[in-house]
Parts: sequence; C-alpha cells; structure tokens
Amino acid sequence: MTGKSAGTRAAKTTANRAKMLVAARELFATRGYTATTMKAIADEAGMAVQTLYFTFATKRAILSELLDVEIAGDTEPVATMDRPWFAAAVAAAPAEQIRLQVAAAATIYTRVSSLLEVVRSAATTDPELAELWQTNITQRHLVQLRLAEALAAKTPLRHGITAARAADIAFAVLAPETYRLLVHDRGWTGDEWQSWATDALTLQLLPSGSSREEAMGAPRPKDARR
Repeated sequence: MTGKSAGTRAAKTTANRAKMLVAARELFATRGYTATTMKAIADEAGMAVQTLYFTFATKRAILSELLDVEIAGDTEPVATMDRPWFAAAVAAAPAEQIRLQVAAAATIYTRVSSLLEVVRSAATTDPELAELWQTNITQRHLVQLRLAEALAAKTPLRHGITAARAADIAFAVLAPETYRLLVHDRGWTGDEWQSWATDALTLQLLPSGSSREEAMGAPRPKDARR
C-alpha cells in the first residue's frame, strides 16, 4: 500500500469514526442511553453494525469516548490540566483565575451538559455507567482541587478555609447539575450563569473585604486606602 493510499484510508477511518460518534450523540440525547441500541447508532451513521462493533466494541466505549471528546472540544489526547486554559488560570491573579475557570466550565457545559445528564441518569440503573459517572466526578473534583491549591498559594482564602474546602465549594457551584438546573430548566442564559458562578466563587473564596481590583492585582486609588 502506498503512502497516499494509507493516508486516504486513515482519513476515511477517522471520518467514519466521527460520523458514528455524531450519530450516537444524537440518539443518546433524544432516546437516552438504555433505549439506544448499537444497531440504531449504526443505522443513524449509515454504517454496518459490524463496523460499529469493530470500531468501538461496546456502547459504553462509544459513550466514554464521546464524553472525552465533548469535554475536550477536540480529539487531541490532552488532559484537562494540560490544557492552555488551565495553565492560564493557574498563572493569573486570584479573581482572574476564578473568572477563567468559570469561563472554561461554561464553554465545556455548552458542549457537554446534555451528554453528562445522559450519563448521570443512566448511572442509576447501569453499573458500567455508574462507574463512568463516578470517574467523571472524581476527575472534576481533582481539577477543582488543583485550582484551589493554586488560588490558596496566591492569597489567603476567605475565613481561612482550606484548599480542600475551597475545591468542594467550587465543585458544587460548577457542577453540571447546577448548570443544567439554571440554564436548561430555569431558562438562564449561559452568560447569566457564568456571571453568577463567578460572583459566587469570588465571594465564597476570596478574602472578605477585598475588592475585585485588588484581587486582580491592580492598585486601589489612594483615597480608597484610608
């Protein structure tokens, strides 16, 4: 096989894989995980069901990969804490760090909140999905813990709370269930949720009485120092 032929075949395989993921996402969102069969996904993608099984082996594997891709926003094998937004947040002044981590959560949930709800709902009756959901919870909390540790290294936290407690607070405020409740169920816009979550974490985590300008590292006017 020539290099050109191999490249063409690889591109077709990648395109077919993406087509299967898109089909699965649509069916999971409209029918739910349990009611979606491998045959239904194959039919939606216009593929033979044998091809689907050869590519993914199981329905859980499809959902797991789909979740990874939707959270990341691409197919690159780069962990959340190795992403540019995470590095930028860790390097930022305290209030700017909070703004950046909330903005990242908003961007991710715009893509993946419906899919996370599919996993959460199915986890109550499917042991494999329960494991996948628990893994997602653990990963999300670890990200918030690392961000809380970075925040605590820059400033004393409100009322002397620990980084671990700060991580729990951020984990609750930025939970996909909270996002879905306010945006999908109560009709908030994404910008409204983002503004609320930023203000909530700023008030909960940063020192009482500190201004946004101080937290961002900007000097206060002289007459405000009295």
